[in-house]
Formats: sequence, C-alpha cells, structure tokens
Amino acid sequence: MDRAEKREFVTWLNGTLKESGSVVVAHYSGLTVSQMNELRSKMSEAGGAVKVAKNRLAKIALKGTDSESISDLFTGQTLIAYSSDPVTAPKIAVEFSKANDKLVILGGAMGATNLNADAVKSLASLPSLDELRAKLVGMISTPATRIAQVVKAPAGQVARVIGAYARKNEAA
Repeated sequence: MDRAEKREFVTWLNGTLKESGSVVVAHYSGLTVSQMNELRSKMSEAGGAVKVAKNRLAKIALKGTDSESISDLFTGQTLIAYSSDPVTAPKIAVEFSKANDKLVILGGAMGATNLNADAVKSLASLPSLDELRAKLVGMISTPATRIAQVVKAPAGQVARVIGAYARKNEAA
C-alpha cells in the first residue's frame, strides 16, 4: 500500500468504526484461509464484517471515535469484527471462537464503553435487536388476541345454548 491508499483506508475505517454499534478485537493467529473465509461469510450473513488491518493503521483509525480507548488491544495478529447491531459482531465472533480455538477474543467496545473478553461474551449471550423486536411484538399482540377471545366467548356460549335448545326441541 502506498501512502494515499493507507490514508484512504484509515479514513474509511474511521468512518466505519464511528457508525458501528460494537467492535470486537481478536487474535487470529493460526486460522486457515478457509476458516477466515467462513468467519467472514458468517459475519456478513448476520449483518457485520471482519477486517484485518495493520495495527498501526487501526490505531490511527480509532482516533476520534468512541472506541479510541481500545487501541491498546492491537498487538500481534489482530482482526476487527464490527456491526451496526451491538450484539451481532460479538455473537458471531464468540460462536466462531468456540468452534475454533485459534480465534482468541481480546476485547472490544460498544460505543464509548470498553469491553474485556468476558464482557464481549456476555454481550454475545443477549438477543439481537430483531429478536427483541419480535418478542416485543409478540407481547403486545398477545393481550389483543386474549381480549378478542374473551369478547367472542359469551357470544359463543349463547350460540351453543340456543343450539342445544334447538336440538332438544327437534328430538321432542
């Protein structure tokens, strides 16, 4: 990379990190190319991304972002996983690290909050925004269906009673 490409990359990464809901930093030493591609595809399917960047460039890109204080995590072979949903990147990274012990989660950030490796794992156990929205819609619609059932129940009981009298009169 020449200087202009590095400057462009740092600008792009800075903007991406500013917009992301969470950032996960991990060591990837020992992962094969196919394992790395698998991680990238899983992250992409979930709405996140994985980027391998030179530590010096990543530290420069972190300046001016809420995640600036995690720059000390960038030592050795590191990658950055990020997503706009605060739960997606940690969830995919933790799931992948369970299957591949070569991916070691160092920590991360969610906004201005620094996360150590345990905090990233705790964040990964939370439901995503879409799952929370589905639960909320379910909780809101449940009372409405119960109300409809209660309102329909007396009418149904009256119809059954009239039907029973009609059958009784036909039998007589």
